[in-house]
Amino acid sequence: MTTATTTTTTAGLAPVFSACEGSGLRLGLGGAPLGNLFSAVSDADARALVDAAWADGCRTFDTAPHYGHGLSEQRLGAALRQHPRDSYILSSKVGRLLLPDANAARAQHGYVDILPFNQVWDFSAAGTRRSVEESLQRLGLPRLDVVYVHDPDAASHGERAPAVLRQVIDETLPELRQMKREGLIRAIGLGTNDVDVVLQVLREAGLDVLMLAGRYSLLDHSALAALLPQCAARGVRIALGGVFNSGILATGARGGKASFNYAPAAREWLDRTARIELVCKAHGVPLRAAALQFPLAHAAVEIVMLGARKIAEWTDAVAMMQHPIPPAFWADLRKQGLLPMEAPTP
Repeated sequence: MTTATTTTTTAGLAPVFSACEGSGLRLGLGGAPLGNLFSAVSDADARALVDAAWADGCRTFDTAPHYGHGLSEQRLGAALRQHPRDSYILSSKVGRLLLPDANAARAQHGYVDILPFNQVWDFSAAGTRRSVEESLQRLGLPRLDVVYVHDPDAASHGERAPAVLRQVIDETLPELRQMKREGLIRAIGLGTNDVDVVLQVLREAGLDVLMLAGRYSLLDHSALAALLPQCAARGVRIALGGVFNSGILATGARGGKASFNYAPAAREWLDRTARIELVCKAHGVPLRAAALQFPLAHAAVEIVMLGARKIAEWTDAVAMMQHPIPPAFWADLRKQGLLPMEAPTP
C-alpha cells in the first residue's frame, strides 16, 4: 500500500498506515465522535477537527457505517475530498447495513442526532459488497484503503457468535479479498475489542491489518501474551484504538468515578490506575502521555487511532505523543508489577 509518508515500524515490516506527516507521529483520527457518539458535534466543528488534524500532519483516518448511521462517513468524506486521494489512508468497516426509516429513533447505540436509518447485521458476501459500495457513496470516494469486519464477537452476537464467525471466514473475508483484487480496497482486517475472536480467525484466514480496541493499553495487557506475537510473526499490522480504555487513562481514577470500557470502572481497574498515577507523579509524566506512547513500542503496533471530539483533544494528544518520558518511569512501573516484564517500552 502506498502511504503519504514513511511510518516508523519495527520487525522490518512494510507500513500500512501513515504517520503524521513531517513529525513522524504515529497518530490517526478515529471517526466515532464525528458520528455524534454520546453527544452531538456540529457539521462545522466536525470539519474543523478534521482540518486541524490534517494541518498537524495526520494522514490516517477511520470511520464506519455504525458511527452515527453514516453521519461520520459523510462528514469525513466531505473533509477529505479536498485532498488528493493518494495522500491519506482511509478505513471503514463492514458487518452492519443501514436501512432507511423515516421513523427511526434519532438516538441509537450510544449515538445521538443520527441519520434516519436502522442497522441490521449482515456478514453475507452480498451484504459485504453492498456495505462497501454504500460507504463509498457516503464518502464520495472511489476506494477505501482498509476495510475491517466490525464486531464479529460474542459481546455483539451472543449465542449466534460461532455462526457469525463461521460466516465471516466463509463469506465476508473471501468477498473482501475479491474486492481487493478489483481495486476497491487495499487491505483487509478485523475491527474488534475481542482478543479471542481474532485468534480464532487467524487459525483459518489471513489478515493484512487489525484494529484492536482497548486490549493493549497501559492498563489492559490481555493481547500481549498470544495475539500480538502472532500478529508480529504474520505481518498483521495493528491500528490500536481505545488506548485510554474509554476514559480512565485520560482522566485518572477520579476518586472512583472513572470509565473503563464505556462503563463505570471496576475497583480492580481503579486501584491499578491510581497506582500508575502515583508513578506518573513521581517522574513528572502525564498519564495521557504514558498511555499514548506505551503501546507503540510493540513490534506489531503501527499506529494509535484517537477518537477526538474537539480540536483541543487532538492538540493535547499530539503534545502528549511528544512528551519526553525517562526510562526510569517504565522501569518503575515494572518494578511495581504494573507492567509485564515482557512488555516492550519506548
